[in-house]
Amino acid sequence: MIDLHTHSIFSDGELIPTELARRAQVLGCRAIAITDHADHSNVDFIIPRIVKVCKMISSAFSIQAIPGIELTHVHPDHIFDISKEARKMGTALIVVHGETIVEPVIPGTNLAAVQSPIDILAHPGLVSEEVSKIASENSICFEISARKGHSLTNGHVLRYARKFNVNLVLNTDSHAPGDLVDKNMARKIAAGAGMTGEEIEEMFRNSESLVRKSSP
Repeated sequence: MIDLHTHSIFSDGELIPTELARRAQVLGCRAIAITDHADHSNVDFIIPRIVKVCKMISSAFSIQAIPGIELTHVHPDHIFDISKEARKMGTALIVVHGETIVEPVIPGTNLAAVQSPIDILAHPGLVSEEVSKIASENSICFEISARKGHSLTNGHVLRYARKFNVNLVLNTDSHAPGDLVDKNMARKIAAGAGMTGEEIEEMFRNSESLVRKSSP
C-alpha cells in the first residue's frame, strides 16, 4: 500500500508525523506522503518541518516518508505561483484540494490545478472534460478517495479518467488513525468505484511511479 495524501498535526490531523507513519507501516504501507493543508499563511512554516521529519522517518523506519503539501482553498489565480513556491522549498509531492462536492471549494480550482506544476488533484468531484483532458496532457493524477464524503464522486472521476486516459491513485486523506487503510481495503474501495482488477493494479503502479519521482 502507498498512501500519498495524509494529514498530521501540522494542519488538521490528529497525529504527529512519526506516529502517523508508524501506524501506516503497521497496516502494510511502504510509502506515505505527509501532505498537510496549506495556503499562503503557513506554507513556509509547514514545509521545512515536514521535510525534516520525513528524512528522519525514512532513515529510521521501514517506511518511506515523502514530504508533501495539500494546497487547500487557495484562490485559483494563486495556485500556479504557490505550487512553484512550494516546490522550491523542498516539497516532493504537491496535491491540490479539488472541487469536492462536500465543501465550498472555489469553482475553477480544478482547472487552475491541472494547469500548474502539481502531482495530484485530490477528490476532484464532478470533474469536467476540459480538466480531464488537460490533466492527461500534463501527467497529473486524479485521486480515488477513501475519505467519507469525498468518495461520493469516485465513480464520476473514474469515468472521466477512463475517457481521457488520466492516471489514477487511491489515497486515504487520513486525518485520524481510523482513516488509514490496508491494501485489501484499498482494493475494495476501488472496486466499489467500478474499477476492474487490471485498473486497480495499474492504479497501484501509478502510486509507485510517483514515489520514485518524489525520491531524492
